[in-house]
Amino acid sequence: MVDKDKYEVLSKINYPSDVRNLEFPELKKLCGDIREYLIDAISEVGGHFGGGLGTVELTVAIHKAFNTPDDLVVWDTGHQAYPHKIVTGRKELLKTIRQLNGISGFLKRAESEYDTFGAGHASTSISAALGMAVARDINKSTKKVIAVIGDGAMTGGMAYEAMNNSGLIKTNLTVILNDNNMSIAPNVWQLSNYFTEMIAHPDYNKFKGQIWELTGKLDQFGDRLRKIAARLEGGIKAVITPGMLFEALGFRYFGPVNGHNLHQLLKIFEQVKDLKGPILIHVITQKGKGYKPAESHIQRLHASTPFDKLTGKAHKSGSAVPYTKIFGQALVEIVRENPLVVGITGAMPDGTGLDLLQKEFPKNYFDVGIAEEHSVTFAAGLATQGVIPVVAVYSTFLQRAFDQIVHDVSLQHLHVVFALDRAGLVGADGPTHHGAFDLSYLRLIPGMVLMAPKDESELRDMLYTAVKYNKGPIALRYPRGSALGVTLKNGFDLIEIGKAERLTKGDDVALLAVGSMVDYSLKAAEKLEAEGIHCEVVNMRFIKPLDTKMLDDIASRHEKIISLEESTLTGGFGSGILEYFAEKNYKNNILRIGLPDQFVDHGTQKELHHLLEIDPEGIIKKVKSFTGKKVINHEVAV
Repeated sequence: MVDKDKYEVLSKINYPSDVRNLEFPELKKLCGDIREYLIDAISEVGGHFGGGLGTVELTVAIHKAFNTPDDLVVWDTGHQAYPHKIVTGRKELLKTIRQLNGISGFLKRAESEYDTFGAGHASTSISAALGMAVARDINKSTKKVIAVIGDGAMTGGMAYEAMNNSGLIKTNLTVILNDNNMSIAPNVWQLSNYFTEMIAHPDYNKFKGQIWELTGKLDQFGDRLRKIAARLEGGIKAVITPGMLFEALGFRYFGPVNGHNLHQLLKIFEQVKDLKGPILIHVITQKGKGYKPAESHIQRLHASTPFDKLTGKAHKSGSAVPYTKIFGQALVEIVRENPLVVGITGAMPDGTGLDLLQKEFPKNYFDVGIAEEHSVTFAAGLATQGVIPVVAVYSTFLQRAFDQIVHDVSLQHLHVVFALDRAGLVGADGPTHHGAFDLSYLRLIPGMVLMAPKDESELRDMLYTAVKYNKGPIALRYPRGSALGVTLKNGFDLIEIGKAERLTKGDDVALLAVGSMVDYSLKAAEKLEAEGIHCEVVNMRFIKPLDTKMLDDIASRHEKIISLEESTLTGGFGSGILEYFAEKNYKNNILRIGLPDQFVDHGTQKELHHLLEIDPEGIIKKVKSFTGKKVINHEVAV
């Protein structure tokens, strides 16, 4: 239970209806309680952090001014909505966030009626909110629809596509731009605040409407007056705000507004919520507001594992170096050798390891914002001129640029390197972030080379091989988290394209594995060997092209074959083997181990691997069942 003494007002809040019953002094106290509660909870369990600290007053103001859940609030990039979760019936569950069977770290429709639209990826809110607003009109409803976008999401092109469409449709829609300096750098000063309050005020809008109606009756003279008035208002907005862009897209612009001034937020919401047409309210917030370590280290405390509340420093974990850092260091070495190699990220320099490149070779580093489609076509343009672009991106985010990979890169046989971090199950971020589909959606593209390293040493060699490859697009994928801790050699070795590697011999069953499943297969094979079941383990390395010589050899010697991948089984690595065996009319008995044809919920990677039986214990169980062999006093019986 929430401590009533420590969180005096928050302890009384269960749902937004309780917020709407509070007077202003209690609302301010509630904001303080929420911020303190968020710091206490996330320092203990970890999670996205800085964005939520910046939206506390905004969240309280929204739920005070609007009649949620009847009015629909659509949050973009759901990690900024932790305060929203706290006041919508989930404060007691906050310490379960991102944990197995706990609440999601993002917005999730199945979790709460207040989560009107799922949001794990960015820049989706305005499109979804516009759809809801049009549906409201079709249903002849009067509910309000509000989109809250920010934390970099305005760098995504989809947001502007949605705004353009909103301006054409002209239905009632409120967009709140939560600008925490991750998207737009505004011009905030007192005259701007005064002007915003003036043009938002109902009396001003009533007067403006009357003047507009009067001048409409004055023929040509009235038209000239209207043009002068419009230029005057538009000119003032252009001078003191960034609002002309939004006005050009068909929105009435109000702002900038201090997003930590609760009184000002409530006032502007009340003044504009009944205005007609698309409205944009520009709110300025500070990421990490109210917690000095988060204010000082915006990127590091954007999200964090459990940390010390006093210092903001994460508790120490294992000593093994993450795959992300191994990749980043290797790319720096490669760029040092070849200055025509560049790195591209979509607003994730730390998350992809490109912060290392940014620091040492800033001219070879490009951050395009949350714009994955643009990043791929930008890379394609670079490749046409002999530059070698390395697009470093989370597997789940590259899904957003599928058409660009096909049309702009592969169709033109351009040498673009795709480095897919967070491939496979990522853990606490859950189904919006699992890299479950890359093997399937990349394998089907003509001319694509696709590989996965068994460890960090092979990751380095694969990146080097990908940069040296010049026949078209090439991708490598690697998991989230700590690498295996193998010894790294100096320099790099080229890997022959499409060449697998036999690791152990055995005559009972062949385990054909890629990526993270190679280590799991070796561990399983070692235990099975002690029980008298002999496994041949092959590091296939390449999902496309497959090593068909190796497959022919395996098919000739093994009746039972198992493929292993940390990716969806639908259309993935195992499917490629089945297709090849069908073409060759091989009759071997094949079992595929991988991710099921469903969205996998959140939990630690270890927990999820165990639940889905793709860890060594699960592989052992499946091998025994598949081979039909069981162990009796360490003697194998059939």
